[in-house]
Amino acid sequence: MEIQWEIKKFSELTATELYELLRLRVDVFVVEQACPYPELDGKDLHLETLHVVVRMADKNLAAYLRILAPGVSYPGVSIGRVVTAKAFRGRGLSHKLIEKAMGLAQESWPGIPLQIGAQGYLRRFYQSHGFDVTSKIYLEDGIPHIDMVRKPG
Repeated sequence: MEIQWEIKKFSELTATELYELLRLRVDVFVVEQACPYPELDGKDLHLETLHVVVRMADKNLAAYLRILAPGVSYPGVSIGRVVTAKAFRGRGLSHKLIEKAMGLAQESWPGIPLQIGAQGYLRRFYQSHGFDVTSKIYLEDGIPHIDMVRKPG
């Protein structure tokens, strides 16, 4: 399975690329998960936000996440909007995406913890990547979430 990585800041995204990313996020988080919430939160625009895109060899958008600088969502670096298109699930792309994000976060902000607010059912997935639970389950936009941290190193 050949994949292609794209890492861009907001100003580097074309209008078509931005449309693709937003459509994927809305298709999964708003439509598929039946969760109306403010998808456009302004954090995509932050000067240091990194948009990490996985494309297949045929250029189809397969997966995405964004990395937020310290202080944007949490005191540490954070990742969010982690999503895999339905047609590409079950191929291990999410694991590759998280590993890539951890490397980029460490490279861009060395020595700073990585903090996430994960959907509760993904606890074990993130624990398999070295994240530790730091909160009890809480509801965010009607979906159970849990805070987790991965210490640097």
